[in-house]
Amino acid sequence: MQILKFFMLLLIFISSTLIGKCISKKYAYRLEELEEIKSILNIFKSKIRFTYEPIPEIFKEISNKAKANIGDIFKKAEENMRYLSAGEAWEKAVKTSETNLTKEDTNVLLMLSKMLGQTDVEGQISQIEITRRIFGKTNKRSTERKKIKMKNYIVGLEQQ
Repeated sequence: MQILKFFMLLLIFISSTLIGKCISKKYAYRLEELEEIKSILNIFKSKIRFTYEPIPEIFKEISNKAKANIGDIFKKAEENMRYLSAGEAWEKAVKTSETNLTKEDTNVLLMLSKMLGQTDVEGQISQIEITRRIFGKTNKRSTERKKIKMKNYIVGLEQQ
């Protein structure tokens, strides 16, 4: 009977540890994606401002440069632009892509769809810059939250 209790406690401990690690990895992946978005939005802004390439070509180029999940958004948007406007294509791509972003992050990306292809170059650049700044603030808060969560996790381990 004691062996069964010990085995159950061990099983609970191991499963709790694995769940915690999965949750912490999701935080880490989200931070990576937020950084990636900030970087990609800078490239997007520069391409619109200086190259005057069509948005589908910019999306295609960015999808090749970006990491998996974020690149997937741009790839889907580029594919969607074959039959949708830039804003609609972006919105559909953001909604259907698998990322580690929160609903709040996704809503910020969706704000970008309102201006894509609808305004002049300066209007689009302005919206991209606003989106980039929001992600900068979000990234800072997420980093602080991750530090707090990790600190609480480590303190919890030390108390056991």
